[in-house]
Amino acid sequence: MAERPTYYVTTPIYYVNDSPHLGHAYTTIACDALARFMRLDGYDVRFLTGTDEHGQKVKKSATAAGKSPQAFTDEVSERFRALGPLLNLSNDDFIRTTEPRHTSGVQALWRTLVERGEIYLGTYAGWYAVRDEAFYTESELSPGPNGSRLAPSGAPVEWVEEPSYFFRLSAWGERLLRHYEEHPDFVAPDSRRNEVIAFVKGGLQDLSVSRTSFSWGIPVPGDPRHVMYVWLDALTNYMTAVGYPATDSELYARYWPADLHMVGKDILRFHTVYWPAFLMAAGLEPPRRVFAHGWWTMEGQKMSKSLGNVIDPHAMVARYGLDPVRFFVLREVPFGADGDFSHRAVVGRLNGDLANDFGNLVQRVLTMIGKNCGARMPEPGALADADKVLLGAAYGLLERQRAAYRVQAFHTALAELWDVVGRSNRYVDEQAPWALRKTDPARMAMVLWVLAETIRHLAILAQPVIPGAAGDVLRQLGVADDRRRFADLGPKGALVAGTPLPAPAAVFPRFVAEETA
Repeated sequence: MAERPTYYVTTPIYYVNDSPHLGHAYTTIACDALARFMRLDGYDVRFLTGTDEHGQKVKKSATAAGKSPQAFTDEVSERFRALGPLLNLSNDDFIRTTEPRHTSGVQALWRTLVERGEIYLGTYAGWYAVRDEAFYTESELSPGPNGSRLAPSGAPVEWVEEPSYFFRLSAWGERLLRHYEEHPDFVAPDSRRNEVIAFVKGGLQDLSVSRTSFSWGIPVPGDPRHVMYVWLDALTNYMTAVGYPATDSELYARYWPADLHMVGKDILRFHTVYWPAFLMAAGLEPPRRVFAHGWWTMEGQKMSKSLGNVIDPHAMVARYGLDPVRFFVLREVPFGADGDFSHRAVVGRLNGDLANDFGNLVQRVLTMIGKNCGARMPEPGALADADKVLLGAAYGLLERQRAAYRVQAFHTALAELWDVVGRSNRYVDEQAPWALRKTDPARMAMVLWVLAETIRHLAILAQPVIPGAAGDVLRQLGVADDRRRFADLGPKGALVAGTPLPAPAAVFPRFVAEETA
């Protein structure tokens, strides 16, 4: 048996200075949908998420909460781990940067960079944003209130002077630009790629990669007065989770380099400039692709606790249901762009796409089969032209889904599915199987079989985004658990006449208007 191709996808590891919100859920749901799609398509998938637990910002949050940094991170990390069952995530691993496996891996990378002459000791003097855990040049800052300075993110900056180890980032500009040119898919979408190239062409400065003004971090090997810069620490999780520094380990050999790092646009530079430079400097392969998606905003403002506009994923799931939430965040806006959240938009999308279109299609087809075909899958006959057109659209979905998922265009993938949902609903109206019941029962059976077979394709391909609801549809169609992979699509996996079906039940209930308040 041929070995399956591999696919390694990661979320960013989430910073534990506060509880998870919709933005964290969004990134993780997107990665989960991609991981599920690739598994269903026959890939050996590794899906990683976790928490970033070191740095000055975490230390300040812990102090404000009256707890030690370790106790604080233990508590907050569990809130992020709890997103797994809440969102029905299929991640294979959850890494914490306070774990011994991570600490040893980061220190091994540091030693390698030192041995290769890529790190040297100096003194740092410059602007630092604690909220971003990032250094900024004078030209990147803007005026703030009371004579203060602000980073591009809006975070306040402070002047920092301290001994520091530096990574020779300035030596990697041309090699990074050559990497972007030779690997045009490395940064996505294109607008982000252009942004990264412009930044690197503007000239790179050596990067401070250690701090001495606080101690909550991974000690620098051989010089414990210093702790490692939080981003050198955090980024390495993608490798330590698959066994680094044991590059000959089974996990590392199988999954590295990662196929996709999914990140928010605010951490683009760290993943597409610093990270590949660290790796190439250490003689290691960079990831194959970094996709930086947009933000969810509330009335045009980025969600933040300080503004009081954070959407709690627990509250969303409790209000709308799990699969509707997963569907909404991946369908509502083009993936990569910003999206403005409103409860009205959620209800409109769910009542329209899910309840009225797909849910109604499934329920009325299965109800007609239950009433008119003895609750068994009907017998297909000769295909009419209209049948061939609809089945052709269903059978052709897989390649279009692959094309969309390959570039993380989740909104396009769902639009393709719902185009066939719309075609199916029009086919029902045109063929009028309720009328055929009296005039041509054989033709009625054919129409209902074509619709059921089309719904089978839609449900199998919808599993990555709405796994619970799609599984329920497949159960009502009598499709066995082991017949729900993409290899089962097409005529060879077609529904078998005479299969007994359970009593149909609504998959997507409508939401009443009062719930939009």
